[in-house]
Amino acid sequence: MNAHDPDFPGADIAKLHYGDGDFAVLKPGRYVLCAVTGKKIPLEALRYWSASRQEAYAGPAEATQRWKETGAA
Repeated sequence: MNAHDPDFPGADIAKLHYGDGDFAVLKPGRYVLCAVTGKKIPLEALRYWSASRQEAYAGPAEATQRWKETGAA
């Protein structure tokens, strides 16, 4: 078994704790879901999130959209 096997324990969604400048992996996985679109975001591509809301975003457009929806925070 290796990381490319579909049955690999970390092959599913990861659980993260989002901090101000980084994140901590609470449950290993390959991706998280965008809070706006539901799109899978591979952990190596994750660049946008909200520490206060503990949400991940696929990109700057999604992060801005969420900010506009919820106000500043």
